[in-house]
Order: sequence, then structure tokens, then C-alpha cells
Amino acid sequence: MKMDKLMRQAQKMQEQMLKIQEELANETVEGESGGGVVKVKCNGQGDFISISIDPEVVNSDDVEMLEDLILAAINEAQRKSKDLANERLSKLGAGFGLPGLI
Repeated sequence: MKMDKLMRQAQKMQEQMLKIQEELANETVEGESGGGVVKVKCNGQGDFISISIDPEVVNSDDVEMLEDLILAAINEAQRKSKDLANERLSKLGAGFGLPGLI
């Protein structure tokens, strides 16, 4: 009897997790660097969607700076994506009496 209840709860949790993952695919976060001259967008699953670079920072004599700005923006966008996913999934665990699940 208790096992049946546990199985139903696990199935419900799996369904909700799939729903959250679908929602995360439609969420967008943005990372930026250099005061917004480089912007990177990714979805809540961590997939990169776009990169925007202000033409004023494109300098063939200083490619290394541009590379650093791009990397910084990518890292910020990816961190925000992970934070968003963790926030959503932790609510799922708490809803089933399992805080800190994710």
C-alpha cells in the first residue's frame, strides 16, 4: 500500500520535472560584459541562443580583449541559466517534502 503511494508520487514528480524542463527551454537569461557591449542569451537549459557585440569594441589590434568580454558574458549567462534551473527544480523537491533534492 505504501509502495503504491510512493510510485504514484514518483510518477507525478517525474511528470512535473518534464514540465519544468520544457518551461526552462522557453525561458531566456542574458549575460553581459564590458558594460553591455557584449551580450549573450541562453535558455534555462543552458543552450546558447545569441551573441551580440557592439561594433565599437571590435578592434583587430586587441582581439584578446574581445575574446575575454565574450567569455565573461557566456559565463554569466550560463551561471544565470543554472541558477534559474536550480531554483525551479528545488521548488519541485520541496513540493514533495524533499528539500535540497537538486
